[in-house]
Amino acid sequence: MTYVIHGATGAQGAPVVAALAAAGKSVTAVTRNERAVVDGARVVSAAYSSAADLTEAYRGAAGVFVHLPVTPEGDHRIFVRNILAAVREARPARVLFSTSGAPTDPASGGAAATMVAGLADSGVCHAVIAPELFLENLLMPYVTDSARERGVLPYPIRADFPVSWASHLDIADVAVALFEHTDITGTVSVGQYPAITGPDLAEAFGARLGRDVVFEPITPEEFRTSVAPLIGEGAAAHVAEIYRAMSATPGRSIAPETSARKLLGIAPRTTSQWLADIGL
Repeated sequence: MTYVIHGATGAQGAPVVAALAAAGKSVTAVTRNERAVVDGARVVSAAYSSAADLTEAYRGAAGVFVHLPVTPEGDHRIFVRNILAAVREARPARVLFSTSGAPTDPASGGAAATMVAGLADSGVCHAVIAPELFLENLLMPYVTDSARERGVLPYPIRADFPVSWASHLDIADVAVALFEHTDITGTVSVGQYPAITGPDLAEAFGARLGRDVVFEPITPEEFRTSVAPLIGEGAAAHVAEIYRAMSATPGRSIAPETSARKLLGIAPRTTSQWLADIGL
């Protein structure tokens, strides 16, 4: 039996593929490009837009790791409908869904909330991996180049806004463990606790770069302008809206009682550890 990994050539899925392959597991990488080459994995072409494609990919799987790509919310709703249809039909042994920081409260009415509710209703063994914000967001040229060249780390949150930052590498560690620990279901929170602020991030970057770095809050609109060339106007507008909504909240901290540290004994990387691991 194989583990089916979505986004296997992307930022979040690739580390999961690598971690499973390193553990000697059979891995199937789901991509939109059937000619893609993924080290340690068999490649299958399947689109989120096709329930039939997904059903075929999931059939007989020991586990499925899925997350929603950075696209407008309207696309997410279509993708979730098809993923859930495939899960119900194919009945893989286990499904892991990474929320990628999207809200899962039913009151939000969002696609991630629909996904979580649908998995709960499917009868399939599953768990929800719930990070808040990804440290890899800080690797965008607009952010890292500014830290290197100007000694300024810009990001669209308040300076006093606490966040339980997590790495895609942390998600991979947790996913591999959850595929083994099928007794753990429900939500598993992933991220630094206690949560840290923008100046804490800047301090870690400064220590790594060997220079003083200060944190600079920017507006969601400034952030949208900076990321649009990388991810497209539609996705950038969606991301900016997320940060606008976030600005009205007190912070983005995980719940320690559902943390990977408590449930699995897996501690998230500190910012300094993450910077060292990626070789920045």
